[in-house]
Amino acid sequence: MKCCFIIPCYRHGATLASVLEKLRCYGIPSIVIDDGNDQHNKELIAAAVTAEPGTLLVVREKNGGKGRAMNDGIRKAAEAGFTHAFQIDADGQHDAADCKEFLLLAAENPDAVLCGFPVYDSSVPAARKNGREFSNIWARIVTLNPELKDVLCGFRVYPVQAYNSLLSRHVCMDSHMGFDVDILVRLSWAGCRFIFRGVHVTYPEDGVSNFRLFRDNAHISLTYTKLFFGMLIRLPILLVQAHRRKHHG
Repeated sequence: MKCCFIIPCYRHGATLASVLEKLRCYGIPSIVIDDGNDQHNKELIAAAVTAEPGTLLVVREKNGGKGRAMNDGIRKAAEAGFTHAFQIDADGQHDAADCKEFLLLAAENPDAVLCGFPVYDSSVPAARKNGREFSNIWARIVTLNPELKDVLCGFRVYPVQAYNSLLSRHVCMDSHMGFDVDILVRLSWAGCRFIFRGVHVTYPEDGVSNFRLFRDNAHISLTYTKLFFGMLIRLPILLVQAHRRKHHG
């Protein structure tokens, strides 16, 4: 297994250096995607990348959203020969200490997609916490896969080949906040196996949030509408997959 971290970064230049510093102990290269940031954030990102030898920087001229940033990161990972990509946010909400368990699990289960589900402290906004289960229920419906414990947490290890195969087939995934849902549903449709583990999540009081209530909920709703019709087309295959999961584990 040859793993890298992939860190999409938009408006979080001020926290990126701290994230990279906390990941240093794992001895794994990072790929940072500057997703069309303003000049101030570009300078912070460039300085953080320069301070961590071996870190690769991918620069997008215009902001394209988390989905396009991750896609570019996966293409770079495939080009560099990495077999697995560890997605982690640049805002520092995820506890980097949880990476250790995920890396061990990835080595033992190289075919699986490893996904975090949030273990919150008291800093979590109630609206963010309570709204998650709606998305999780719909993800289980459109995949017929009850194993999908959480589809919104951006703390994951992807087998690069499985992810890249979606890109090679020109699958059109949501580019914004619907991305985390979209990619897991499509990987489930492709027959991937999933392992979920808890990840400690903190929302800093002075943190910069890219979540926009109306815009991003609209993106997620549209994503589920498209996935629902995609489920109907694939229903016979999904029923077979559900039967195999039930009887073979």
